[in-house]
Amino acid sequence: MIDKIFATPEAALADVPDGATVMIGGFGNAGMPSELIDCLIAQGAKELTVINNNAGNADAGLAALIGAGRVRKILCSFPRQADSWHFDKLYRAGKLELELVPQGTLAERIRAAGAGIGGFFTPTAFGTRLAEGKETRHINGRDYVLEHPIHADYALIKADRADRWGNLSYRKTARNFGPIMAAAAKCTVAQVRETVELGELDPESVVTPGIFVKRVVRLATLRKAP
Repeated sequence: MIDKIFATPEAALADVPDGATVMIGGFGNAGMPSELIDCLIAQGAKELTVINNNAGNADAGLAALIGAGRVRKILCSFPRQADSWHFDKLYRAGKLELELVPQGTLAERIRAAGAGIGGFFTPTAFGTRLAEGKETRHINGRDYVLEHPIHADYALIKADRADRWGNLSYRKTARNFGPIMAAAAKCTVAQVRETVELGELDPESVVTPGIFVKRVVRLATLRKAP
């Protein structure tokens, strides 16, 4: 019997090794799997490469993971804001590597990994420092930059409901990067508000099929996204 539901987030993250590449869902705090991040901090894995839209807010979630010194490198599109002090401190001290990726390019690089695409050309960043060292091509009168997919060992995402096969539905803005990250990682761990019996999820509401999800953790205390 297929049952991907884990009793605790600690059990779901117990095998994350040092040096792992981890995608973390969320657009700011919306859709961020904060409880899974807290468990990853407690679990102790270090030298992580993290892929996220930004570099964390204040002292919680991804910011806490960075502040704990567990992240070696971060790939994101928006690293600096008023409350990104953990990123600022470590980056300025040379203790955190940054790969800056335009937001649309970031999403497409993640999507390409899940779709099995070897690379794609985009006009974004052509002629800027972000294109240095990358292949470029002139196509139909426009200049493009070759970008490669981003794969991950783990994806930590937040969904609303799941069944034991790992089929997921989301709530509004909490969806954001979740579906494409789930497809791009070897092992996707989803924290959800509710688990239901097989057949209770409307097939039309399933955004992430269970084939992309390895582990599900029900956390009843989840805050709903705005």
